[in-house]
Amino acid sequence: MSPLDVDTIVASVKKTGHLLIAHEAVKSGGIGAEIAASVVESDAFEYLEASLVRVAGQPTPIPYNRDLERCAVPQQEDIEAAVRKLVA
Repeated sequence: MSPLDVDTIVASVKKTGHLLIAHEAVKSGGIGAEIAASVVESDAFEYLEASLVRVAGQPTPIPYNRDLERCAVPQQEDIEAAVRKLVA
């Protein structure tokens, strides 16, 4: 049993026709890639009205400095812009 509730994600994709995955880790090899693969491998893939979108951290070590950290991980503005692009 996994803590990732794929059934809920699949149900949401079927309901909305969209999928946006946002997380602080880099795109490749992380939880976002696993969520994307789970949806693509499910019957929810046929419900997607647009390509899925992933908003992830920059491929760099996370800096200690708070201002630099803001540049390395997605911020609210980044996610909002991705949502607007997804539904446009």
